[in-house]
Amino acid sequence: MRTFVARPMALALLVGIFLTFPVASAAAAESPDKTLLQAADKDMQWWRDARFGLFVHWGPVSLKGTEIGWSRAGERRGRKDRGSQIPTEVYDNLYKQFNPTKFNADEWVAIAKAAGMKYIVFTTKHHDGFSMFDSKLTDYKITNSPYKRDIVAQLAEACHKAGLRLGFYYSPPDWHHPDYRTADHDKYIKYLHGQLRELCTNYGKVAIIWFDGLGGTAKDWDAASLVKMIRQLQPGVIINNRAGLPCDHDTPEQRIGKYQDDRPWESCITICHQWAWKPNDKLKSLAECVRTLVNCAGGDGNLLLNVGPMPSGEIEPRQVDRLKEMGAWMSKYGETIYGTRGGPFKPWPGGASTRKANKIYVHVFQWPGETLCLPPIAKRIVANSVLTGGKADVKQTPDGIEIAVPPAQRDPIDTIISLELDGPACDLPAVSACTSGSAASGKKARASNVYRNMRHEYGPDKAFDDDPATRWATDAGTHEAWIEVDLGKPTKLDRAMIHEAYAGRVQAYTLQAKDGNAWKTFHKGATIGENAQITFEPITAQVVRLNIDKATEGPTIWEIQLYPMKDQ
Repeated sequence: MRTFVARPMALALLVGIFLTFPVASAAAAESPDKTLLQAADKDMQWWRDARFGLFVHWGPVSLKGTEIGWSRAGERRGRKDRGSQIPTEVYDNLYKQFNPTKFNADEWVAIAKAAGMKYIVFTTKHHDGFSMFDSKLTDYKITNSPYKRDIVAQLAEACHKAGLRLGFYYSPPDWHHPDYRTADHDKYIKYLHGQLRELCTNYGKVAIIWFDGLGGTAKDWDAASLVKMIRQLQPGVIINNRAGLPCDHDTPEQRIGKYQDDRPWESCITICHQWAWKPNDKLKSLAECVRTLVNCAGGDGNLLLNVGPMPSGEIEPRQVDRLKEMGAWMSKYGETIYGTRGGPFKPWPGGASTRKANKIYVHVFQWPGETLCLPPIAKRIVANSVLTGGKADVKQTPDGIEIAVPPAQRDPIDTIISLELDGPACDLPAVSACTSGSAASGKKARASNVYRNMRHEYGPDKAFDDDPATRWATDAGTHEAWIEVDLGKPTKLDRAMIHEAYAGRVQAYTLQAKDGNAWKTFHKGATIGENAQITFEPITAQVVRLNIDKATEGPTIWEIQLYPMKDQ
């Protein structure tokens, strides 16, 4: 797995994985049987209804507490960069010390189910080439470790017994294999296909194959033949878009995908910072986890939430506790996630919505004031309730929908209002829900630094667009930066909201207003974090700048909202 600037995780890992795959490959166009290249809608339905799965990155590297694959030093054939963290001769021999005697597949499955997850995707082989299953095609495998047992076989048995859908992550790149991206790459392709044949033959029903192709093309893996073989061996299997073909769904990584209801998608995001286990890695809060799941469902996508087990084979207790907390939340409010579609209001910085049957579920993380205002819909609201407790005052007019819940009755994580309609909610078109009221929304912006100068994707305007799926990002290693916005006219301001993608990365900041050719500081702070609410003495300004005076790593900001005084 490769890490990118993400929500809400650290940029300190690796970047650049996100690829734009073609709508259809040449191989697919020439195929006499296109059904083998894409799953049928009926086969996708369980996955879309599930919404929530467990990702597991694990291997001998957990002994070092560094990132799986990427911490291996040496050549990375097919790439310009080289690893330098753990010497190759050390990394490649870690398996000789790997003896996870406390691994209990039934316990893992029970944890996933307790979290409300409906499927699991396990790393059978990462870029480091180590096989966590008893492959007959290599000696570099778990059954040659002191542990000697096939991890995948145990996990498959536990999943089938408990009714949890089973998925396999498999990395087509393999920096350990001697033939990979050499003159004998054809031999590696046979090896790759052979291992996938083993995985799809020896472990019972496989629901998901999750490739991680690192930018490889369909030709690099002979992907058309590979996908056809997999579908023949495992009818109904779901395959992602990372082997050079679009296949069945998109895979935004370490970020929440944008609203997309015309093609399935799934965000893969870590529960801590690192994919593999790291001692004392920062754990996401319950609020972050819940809101990430809700925003995925609200954008019509899934969430694949990753844990990294310890060298012992156990999932870290604090990660287990967080998963169980999510499960407790899902046991109360799962009806607003499972089996829903995103919308009709696209996610906004303070919330999201989901829908099914005749209901819209409005999730509010942050109230813009006393009332949440949403766009009008072409159906009548006939009843409402607050699933998290309390009562809502809901007013529907031709101009929109106004929802008010008394502050004392608002849930600190997510206030959920159910709106019952006089007809099917999924018939409604998806609409933007720009409810921030920010004077900076859509205004012209500048910044001192943009990640790899990719302004279309990460430019400063992305911090002022009221879209929670976009962000302003800076280059790795950036410790100071600024971003400014021109409000278009002098505006009297008295508060702001800043949403940092990586809580705690910013260590000191100032807010300034342009006064002629000088800058006047009107607020100073330390950390920002998620949804920081900032108040200050009223100031009239047209150009406002956020100075990040100190950051541990390249700062990334989802949204900056500047609010006019109410008397304006």
